[in-house]
Amino acid sequence: MVQEDSSFATSLNDSVSFLNGYLTDVLILVLLATGAFFTLATGLVQVRLFARSVKEMLWGRQDPEDPHGITPFQAFVTGLASRVGVGNIAGVALAISLGGAGAVFWMWVTALVGMSSAFAESSLAQLFKIRDHSNGHFLGGPAYYIQRGLRARWLGIVFALALILCYGFVFNMVQANSLANAANKAWGTQHVYSGLFVMLLTLPIIFGGIRRVSKIAEAIVPVMALLYLLMTFYIIFMNLPLVPVIIHDIFVDAFNVKAAAGGIFGGIFSQAMVLGVQRGLFSNEAGMGSAPNAAASADVKHPASQGMIQMLGVFVDTFVICTCTAVMILISRPYTLGEEGVTITQTAIVNQVGSWGADFLAIILFLFAFSTIVGNYAYAESNIRFIRNNALLVFLFRISVLVTIYIGSVIATPMVWNMADLSMSIMALINLVAILLLSPFVFIILRDYQRQLKNDIHEPIFNLDKYPKLAKLLGRDIW
Repeated sequence: MVQEDSSFATSLNDSVSFLNGYLTDVLILVLLATGAFFTLATGLVQVRLFARSVKEMLWGRQDPEDPHGITPFQAFVTGLASRVGVGNIAGVALAISLGGAGAVFWMWVTALVGMSSAFAESSLAQLFKIRDHSNGHFLGGPAYYIQRGLRARWLGIVFALALILCYGFVFNMVQANSLANAANKAWGTQHVYSGLFVMLLTLPIIFGGIRRVSKIAEAIVPVMALLYLLMTFYIIFMNLPLVPVIIHDIFVDAFNVKAAAGGIFGGIFSQAMVLGVQRGLFSNEAGMGSAPNAAASADVKHPASQGMIQMLGVFVDTFVICTCTAVMILISRPYTLGEEGVTITQTAIVNQVGSWGADFLAIILFLFAFSTIVGNYAYAESNIRFIRNNALLVFLFRISVLVTIYIGSVIATPMVWNMADLSMSIMALINLVAILLLSPFVFIILRDYQRQLKNDIHEPIFNLDKYPKLAKLLGRDIW
């Protein structure tokens, strides 16, 4: 594995860390404020329509061969494929090791208010999606609703470039790097071989496009999540008497301001809060503007349907998978032994079940990271096509992604995580401001959906004829 020790790399890493300190503070304020706004303005949509979101996910349009889009369930697991990954294993471990148990509380807060933001962004993605007339598929996401809703293509391009950098390259480097580290710890596999293996395995999938990505995700995401959860449930059950103590520590440490963070508001934001929000956003992506790219691809009869499905994805990611990881880690506390990143979670499992636990997690992490890589690619390709839908450009991008995956596997440096945080912050800030400005459309969608439910319409359908001004803005291509 190559280490970057040059003065240039060190200086660059320090500069990125410095920028992260300031951007993170701004992001925390905007993220929580936006989530609180949509939570209150929608009347706690994440609570009131939670049961309905499960129904929409399970019993939405069921024809996977429809050429116009992917099914709601496929969109859900494609979004979950990108959410559920290294963030749930290495990210949670990193947050706890640096920010303490209290970081978990702030991950919960980020997810709770973020569920309403996820509803807003994915509903907007459905409303403003377009049809690719070359194949009949749907395209959409923040770049599209920024261009069409705010009439600002330049800002849509800026967002698209930030997402391509973040998801097409940096996040995939993080996933590949953690996968290689886990394989090295479990089996002594050299990073170069892990990189080549993942790169070659990814090649036929990303050249198959979004529909192939969605089918792969539909097949492996439920299985990998179930296997991982069964392991964490077993470890938690075997240590059940410790759980109340751990929950107490999480709430108490959440408000421990002794370990202050840097940035603009150094003494106000604790390290637990900063790490919890950062790693929570990295994991569940609520409000970041990533999941709407998958949400827009779904063929649904009402924009709110996919908004609720992606809202459910945030809940599953953070309140279920991340919480199980956190409790398991806090039971064993391997981070006190000097472990870091994904090896913290590996050591926690090994401490509870024996040496085979390292092998188990390496395999699970491979599934997590691999599904995330292909999900990330799907998001990035959609935004490449937004900037310019050119076959050669898409081909070159696919090759670049494969090369990046390999580089991420063989280079171990904090620069990768710092770049991930920087690009994530830029993306999220643009998207959060955009959905706030477009919030009137979110309220139209929600009111229309709720009115039909109130009138005992079991499968609401969005009729654009009822909204002439909106019809003039959107055209008649979709709705």
